[in-house]
Amino acid sequence: MPHETAQRSAHRSWRRVVTALGLTGALLAAAGCASSPQSTTAGSGGGPKGKTVAFVGYGSTNQWAAYFNGVFTKKLVAKGVKVKDLTTMDPGTAVQNFNQAIAEKPDLIVTALLDTTSMAVPIQKAKQAGVPVLVFDGRPDPKVDGDVMQVVSDNVALGTAAAQNIVEGLTAQGKKTGKIFVITGTASSLVTQDRMKGFKAEMASAPQFQVVETQDGNWDPTRSGQIATQLLAKYGCSGIQAAYGMADYMALPIIASAKQAGCPVAGQNGLVVTSSNCFKAGIDAIKAGTLYGTATEDPGTIAEQTADYVLRYFNGENPSKKETVREERVTAKNVDQFAAQCSKA
Repeated sequence: MPHETAQRSAHRSWRRVVTALGLTGALLAAAGCASSPQSTTAGSGGGPKGKTVAFVGYGSTNQWAAYFNGVFTKKLVAKGVKVKDLTTMDPGTAVQNFNQAIAEKPDLIVTALLDTTSMAVPIQKAKQAGVPVLVFDGRPDPKVDGDVMQVVSDNVALGTAAAQNIVEGLTAQGKKTGKIFVITGTASSLVTQDRMKGFKAEMASAPQFQVVETQDGNWDPTRSGQIATQLLAKYGCSGIQAAYGMADYMALPIIASAKQAGCPVAGQNGLVVTSSNCFKAGIDAIKAGTLYGTATEDPGTIAEQTADYVLRYFNGENPSKKETVREERVTAKNVDQFAAQCSKA
């Protein structure tokens, strides 16, 4: 019938217009996405229950890692996530474990980067295999920065805080000059490199205080004590006025080594020691007056935020691709404010 034929023809014409408009809108939206930076990451959705996480984090032989790993794993397991422990403190083993994780195709790889450079290729492989990666604590190699999600510490701020503590401590003692040694975390990690970037930049504003030695302590308290003993023997008590151990558990062995060598610590003329990665022992040392200061980056806070990020991702909430944990400097002036936060490990 002509009327029905005309109606069908009109409907077909209208569908063509709608389809064209839809395609135009899609093309415009795609162009808009291509021209603006990606601020969020598409979550997998469906909720966390039954999801698998390959956890290539720091090994629990490290004090900071032991607490982080416990908090992180417990929070995910409670929501039904299956967490495979592939943690280690050996950079080479971390690369092997990461490659193993890719082969097993988990829903997510969560990793720390002991050696930032050596982990770049495995991260690229994960992207090619379609396995999403979340990096925590320290940022990845710049060439794969856009290939991963991140929950990172503000490591530059932590280094800045350490330098401020040293300058403030030496100035309070009336020192006009001073020599400093630094015992770092794993030197191949951007966690360490970023802290040294902040530390050096801040120390440049006080050129009367000079860093004479920087050595890799690999986040190891025993090694930190050994290095401190060697350096104090090399320079003598009068040859070193301050020291930076990159974590509380690295700074306290410096204090112990100084006391064992007969060097005065803190007070009007003693060694000024500072750190980061606050722990209960560090808070107690600040209150006792032997540790001048520390900074946050406590394992509990970042573990909670990292686990929360994973859950938001699995819930399809599209969290921002990068989240930075706020850090604070801690000294005797404000130690009570951070005592609870820093005393969980």
